[in-house]
Amino acid sequence: MPDRAPQLVDRQLPTEESRDLIALVREIVQREIAPGASAEEEAGHFPREIFTLLSESGLLGLPYDSEFGGGDQPYEVYLQVLEELAAARLTVGLGVSVHSLACHALAGYGTKEQRTAHLPAMLGGGLLGAYCLSEPSSGSDAASLRTKAVRDGDDWVITGTKAWITHGGYADFYTVLARTGVEGARGITAFLVPGDAEGLNAAAPEKKMGMKGSPTAQLNFDGVRVPGSRRLGEEGQGFAIALSALDSGRLGIAACAVGVAQAALDEAVAYATGREQFGRPIADFQGLRFMLADMATRIEAGRALYLAAARLRDAGRPFSRQAAMAKLFCTDTAMQVTVDAVQVLGGYGYTVDFPVERYMREAKVLQIVEGTNQIQRMVIARHLAGPESH
Repeated sequence: MPDRAPQLVDRQLPTEESRDLIALVREIVQREIAPGASAEEEAGHFPREIFTLLSESGLLGLPYDSEFGGGDQPYEVYLQVLEELAAARLTVGLGVSVHSLACHALAGYGTKEQRTAHLPAMLGGGLLGAYCLSEPSSGSDAASLRTKAVRDGDDWVITGTKAWITHGGYADFYTVLARTGVEGARGITAFLVPGDAEGLNAAAPEKKMGMKGSPTAQLNFDGVRVPGSRRLGEEGQGFAIALSALDSGRLGIAACAVGVAQAALDEAVAYATGREQFGRPIADFQGLRFMLADMATRIEAGRALYLAAARLRDAGRPFSRQAAMAKLFCTDTAMQVTVDAVQVLGGYGYTVDFPVERYMREAKVLQIVEGTNQIQRMVIARHLAGPESH
C-alpha cells in the first residue's frame, strides 16, 4: 500500500506567535515523539526525557503568567498544543495536561511569595507535577476523601492514601487535597508536597489496558510533614480549588481525546485509500466512505466544542457546563472513532502492526479520567435543571 501522509489540521489560531508555537510543537512531535511512540508504549517506557525537552522548549507552562515562567498563552492555543501532542502519543499529551492541572492551585490561589518561590521551576525549570485528589474509596465522590492533614506547630502532617495518580512515583511535586476539618467539601485543604518528601512512597504502577508508558500509581502518605508555607489557599478552600482546576482539566482531556481520534482517522484514511479489494481501493465503497465521513464530522464537532469552551474561559466567563459537555462529547467521540478505525482496517486493525488498536485502548480511559462521563452528564443536567432533590 502506498504511504499517504495525513493532512495537517487547519487550525484557526489568534496570533502569529501561536502559529509559530504550533509549528514548533509539530517539529518536536515529528522528530522526538512520534517515531518511537508505539514501541515505547508497548515496552511501558515513561518518556521523562520528552517532558524535560518540553519544559526547555517552554511548553509545560503555556497557559500561565510569564512573570513566573509561563507562556502567557490563551487556553484556546494551549489546548490545540495538547491535541497535537496527544495525536502523536497520549502519554505525552495527557501528561502535559496533568502537569498543568498540578500547577493550577499554586498559580490561581497561592500567595505572591509562594508563586515566586515555586512556580518558575514548576513551569519552566524541568520539574514534572502530579495531582492527588482521588483515593481508593473516593473517586467520583471526591468530597468524601479521607487523607488527613493535622496541624503540628507551624507544619502540617499528612496521612493517607491517594489512588490513580498519573506520574505517581515519578513527579517532582504533588498538589494534594487532604481533610483538615469537618466531613464533606468544606473540610478540605490543598497542599504543595515535594516529590521527595520523607514518608511519601509510591506503590508499583498499575497494569493498565492502555497508556502503558504513563505511570499510574497509589501514593501512601505516612506522616508526611509539610511546612505551613506550602498550604495553598485558605484552610477549607481545597475542594473549591479542586473543582475550579477540574473544569480546566476537563478541557485538557477533551483536547487529548480529539487528538487521539484525529490520529485514528488519519490511519483509517491512509489504509482505506491504499488497500485494494475487488480491483479498487476500499475507500471507493460507499459504506466505508460514509464511515470515514462520520468519523471526520464527529472530530470537527468535538474540536469546535472544546475551543468554544476555551474561548469562554479566556474571556473570563463561566464555562463549567461547556467544559463538561466538551469532555463528554470529545471522549465519547474518541471511543467511537477508534473503534471504527479498527473496523476499517479489518484484521490488520486488530494487530499491533498498526496503531489503531492502541488508540482504541487509550480512548477508553479518557471516558473515565477527570470525572467519568456519567458525572459529566450529572454536571450538565444540574446546570439545566438545578440540583437533584433528595
